[in-house]
Amino acid sequence: MRQEYLQIDKIEGPLIILEGVDNASYGEIIHINSDDGKKRMGKVIKIEDERVIAQVFEGTQGLSRYNSAIKFTGKPFEINISKEVLGRTFNGVGKPIDQGGEIYSKDTFNINGRPINPVARSYPRDYIQTGVSTIDTLTTLIKGQKLPIFSGNGLPHNELAAQIVRQAKLRDSEKKFAVVFAAIGIKNDDAAFFKSSFEDAGVLENVVMFLNLADDPIVERISTPRCALTVAEYLAFEQGYDILVVMTDITSYCEALREISSAREEVPSRKGYPGYLYSDLATLYERAGVISGKEGSITYLPILTMPNDDISHPIPDLTGYITEGQIVLGRDLHRNNVYPPVSVLPSLSRLMKDGIGEGYTRDDHPDVANQLFASYSKVQDVRALAQIIGENDLSEVDQKILEFGRAFEKQFVTQHHTEERQISHSIDLAWDILRILPKSELDRIDDEILDKHY
Repeated sequence: MRQEYLQIDKIEGPLIILEGVDNASYGEIIHINSDDGKKRMGKVIKIEDERVIAQVFEGTQGLSRYNSAIKFTGKPFEINISKEVLGRTFNGVGKPIDQGGEIYSKDTFNINGRPINPVARSYPRDYIQTGVSTIDTLTTLIKGQKLPIFSGNGLPHNELAAQIVRQAKLRDSEKKFAVVFAAIGIKNDDAAFFKSSFEDAGVLENVVMFLNLADDPIVERISTPRCALTVAEYLAFEQGYDILVVMTDITSYCEALREISSAREEVPSRKGYPGYLYSDLATLYERAGVISGKEGSITYLPILTMPNDDISHPIPDLTGYITEGQIVLGRDLHRNNVYPPVSVLPSLSRLMKDGIGEGYTRDDHPDVANQLFASYSKVQDVRALAQIIGENDLSEVDQKILEFGRAFEKQFVTQHHTEERQISHSIDLAWDILRILPKSELDRIDDEILDKHY
């Protein structure tokens, strides 16, 4: 029988400190009954001999040191999951907030999950269509991949996230597919935008939503992505669904991690973040993948905002080491009214080559993607030259390259946030723009494919 403690020795922000505790475990859940009748839940985050530090999910405001009863459950943080989670909305700790009632299940799942054995992993193949030309054609999202979106404050990453959730689909429409969407530390109006966007598009019944609001206790943000990924694992590996996890904003999660680390008086590392930020992010990202012998898969699309648009900041920097590429949103494109403002040249998908081409998308897809990258990189060089000598003094070929660049940004990259494009349509559109260039400039395309499509 677990012992009950009737006094809190110290309260610091969202943390409570108890002395003289026996047999506590790291990550163990505690229940707190206070004299105001409010029931709270907490988690043990540090143990020093008989001294225990726990974080309180509902916050410590109004909590009395002397009139509270703390009970240790002996269990980690677990949530109930069943197939009924589809179409439901939860808060950051997995409690329903949509008036749909509790989720009842005989099975409970530890939100910390289980790492996938590398030997059990299958290599990611095939693609998930997002309906966005720049992503589908140039940084194709492969089933089972981890592909983050690097954004900045004020850029339309929320609109892009909602568009991807609304439009995402598999090549094989017979397979079971669903989306798990998690929003971390967002404003109330953003939460309302996501809800209405999915409802209006009629996709809500195929989406599981986790909403952690900016005014929710900060410690909830640590659990939100883990609850979402636990649901994804259940649907993928227990129910055979191919799951796309879209998560925004990982930066809010890392800020919460930094704040909790500071409250625990841990030694800070780069820019005040804890030294274990890399391994902590890895515990999230590495839960995506494909397992041999299992029907389902988890594809992970985390979105993070780079402070001051700094791609060398610890959060995008460490994320880049763990994931398989990145999609970068550019502020210059956004200023020029280009949506989605995907900055093509620094974006890449390292697994793209194994899920496109003949048998997946189209036989000309790899060559078209390579040519678009090569030609658009020339556009940057010619634009720099034009600023020096003037556009009228450029050679005829250079003027064609500039024309290609304008058409590429305004016709291919630019796309309305309600417009869904099939991959084949995006590739056809790419050919229309490539035909602006002389045939001699298309040196990344196989001659046979060039003769067929040019």
